[in-house]
Amino acid sequence: MTPFDRRPGSTGGRQLDKRRLIGGAAALVLAVGAGFGLARLTAPAAPDAHAEQGEHTDEHGDEQGDEHAEGEGAEGFVPLSAEAAERLEIGIVAVGRGGGGELTLPGRVSLIPGAEASVDSPLAGVVIAVHVGPGDRVAPGAVLATIRSPDGAASRADVDAASATVDAALAAERRDRSLFDQGWIAESRLDVTVAQARQAEADLRAARARVATWGSPGADGRVAVRTPIGGIVTAVSVTPGQFLHEEAQQVASVSDARRVELAFEAPPQAAGQLRVGNSLTAIAPGTEPISAVITAIAPVNEAGVVVVRARASGALPAVGTVVSARLASSSGSGALTVPLDAVQSVEGVPSVFVFTGEGFRATPVVTGATSGGAIEIVSGLDGDERIAGANAFLLKAELGRGEAEHAH
Repeated sequence: MTPFDRRPGSTGGRQLDKRRLIGGAAALVLAVGAGFGLARLTAPAAPDAHAEQGEHTDEHGDEQGDEHAEGEGAEGFVPLSAEAAERLEIGIVAVGRGGGGELTLPGRVSLIPGAEASVDSPLAGVVIAVHVGPGDRVAPGAVLATIRSPDGAASRADVDAASATVDAALAAERRDRSLFDQGWIAESRLDVTVAQARQAEADLRAARARVATWGSPGADGRVAVRTPIGGIVTAVSVTPGQFLHEEAQQVASVSDARRVELAFEAPPQAAGQLRVGNSLTAIAPGTEPISAVITAIAPVNEAGVVVVRARASGALPAVGTVVSARLASSSGSGALTVPLDAVQSVEGVPSVFVFTGEGFRATPVVTGATSGGAIEIVSGLDGDERIAGANAFLLKAELGRGEAEHAH
């Protein structure tokens, strides 16, 4: 075969090799793009520039560049340009102002203070009769049970004795005063008699007070146990013939179901945004929305919550009914707000990613009320920042990945 005949075959072979080379390079580019993803987009500019220099940098320069990159990661910094953030659909938004909004709190219908009475027998003794049962409606002062008490009989006897002593002391005072006027006794003797009469009267008042406190028992020791409030008898704790002693003297419980309120539990940081007089709307299963006004905000209790009490403008469901409330906070229209998705938990601390121009830095914040997809920022931001909104969780994931790599 002549050289002319071989030349076309040789040229065709070279063209085939070029096509294979171009195809392989394209596949390599696709594989690299799919494999690196967010890690490629978040690579800081400094290491790229260092890599381009290649052989022109020494070993000491490489170590300094690596230490700088690790320092940024350790400080909660994710290097990422605005263009790269846009490609990853990470929204960069400004911090808003508005605040206020609504708080949602759990609660229930409860009796107001003083609307429930646990009635005890004032004295130990034997139950003679029980006059009410659970569910009975009673008026204030109604007799719930009658007991016979030895102490009650003794107290009534003390009153009778003190009364007799007073009568004798007053008679002695009148006699000595007449004798003093006639000049038969000295004034000092009259003074003693007058003092004894005053002492007897004081003893009688004390005896009568004890009897009144113990239910004014009769001479036979019978005591009528009465309710101090009106309402419904919710429980009866005694039966006829039962002996009541000092450690167990409860007779019955009475509740006024008409004297009810709404009680909610709020975390301390949310309760700080509420004020007495704020309006709220309560929701209970199977009822229409209930309008109410906050009447009291208690200090933080042992459980770490604040009890918020409210008075409803209309009828309420039964005591114990679980409700939830939407309350307008009073933090003011100048409060800072960010999208709810912007707040991420970084090492257990609520944080937002602030855009610096070269990347995003995790910044701890204290959050407040949420409303309409936004959350209030109580502290941690100035209000002039631009932050990561939608898909901010990608930055949290990248930050965690970078810290894991540095740990190894």
